[in-house]
Amino acid sequence: MSGLAEQHCEACSANAPGVTDEEKRTLHEDVPDWEILSVSGEEQLRRVFKFRNFAQALAFTNKVGELAEAENHHPAILLEYGKATISWWTHAIGGLHKNDFIMAARTDSAYH
Repeated sequence: MSGLAEQHCEACSANAPGVTDEEKRTLHEDVPDWEILSVSGEEQLRRVFKFRNFAQALAFTNKVGELAEAENHHPAILLEYGKATISWWTHAIGGLHKNDFIMAARTDSAYH
């Protein structure tokens, strides 16, 4: 891990630059379990986390929620029995920003 999980999100506005293709490749190396996909024309990071039951998945999503609140950067969360799907992207720019990779790394840390 490159220390990405220890970094903090920077304030982001609608005119903030998204990550370049090269930055995306480099940052993705630090969170290889996340898939980069396009949803309604916006790139997102998505990962499915598996658990033994609903209670464990719920506890994890609460941890992710606390991380999100601390950085004022919020994911889409789908909570199901035995799994939680987390998607990060920067709504203000309609795509990926370094903040999303930071939060993906923090999410991975919360899972381990």
